[in-house]
Amino acid sequence: MSWIALLLIGIGTVDFAHALVDPIRRIRWVPEAIGAAVVIAFGLLSALFGGDLAAVIVIAGIAVLWGFLAHQPQGAERNPHPGVPLALLSGTIFLGILLAPVAGEVAGPVAAWADGAPWAWVEAARPEAVLLAFGGLLVQISTGNVVVQLVLDVAKVANPLDGVDGNNLKGGRLLGPLERLTIFGLGLTGSLAAAGLVVAAKSLIRWPELQSFRGENSGDGEGPSINDVTEYFLVGSFVSWMTSLVTLALVIT
Repeated sequence: MSWIALLLIGIGTVDFAHALVDPIRRIRWVPEAIGAAVVIAFGLLSALFGGDLAAVIVIAGIAVLWGFLAHQPQGAERNPHPGVPLALLSGTIFLGILLAPVAGEVAGPVAAWADGAPWAWVEAARPEAVLLAFGGLLVQISTGNVVVQLVLDVAKVANPLDGVDGNNLKGGRLLGPLERLTIFGLGLTGSLAAAGLVVAAKSLIRWPELQSFRGENSGDGEGPSINDVTEYFLVGSFVSWMTSLVTLALVIT
């Protein structure tokens, strides 16, 4: 599973770098270059040489390709082909699972750090699982938001609150990573059932906001209807939760 771990680390790094660079200035190659460099660095620190080194280089290229396909240039309103990066991500993960038996084991400095880590669960886990957990954390921070937006685009579910003054589901892009990290962390500690509380809490918190669109804007045709807002909320939330759960399944299997 070392190859999948590097894939998650590379894609997560690219998306996190885009989140940091984009508000300042969109320089297309910088996040992709950072992601590729991080993949190669972790591959070398994990002592993945020989045939594994070729796989590390291919994974670095996939991370670069993901960055260009999933993130649009500045000024572009929407990804014209949102299904392509989703197909790339799911396809490479599936291929990584198929090739997992031939992937090399993590050794070198990464394995040495995992063996000497002060946390009991890290010391007890295989180095591959530790590397997967790190990649999973990166995915929850930024990649989850990217995947959610791509799925919304594929499903043609537009944000009904765009351009509506004073009406917004506040904190969505912040709450998303927080809830995914919570679900992912609870799953790693064996408390996955407690993740249901996160789902329930979010639903309760959003309920008054969703209900505010009932009646006031639904009938006059001038504002977003509660059906449109609820669809947007449910699709985005379920994709966000599934991103966390799928990543968790890759780590704990």
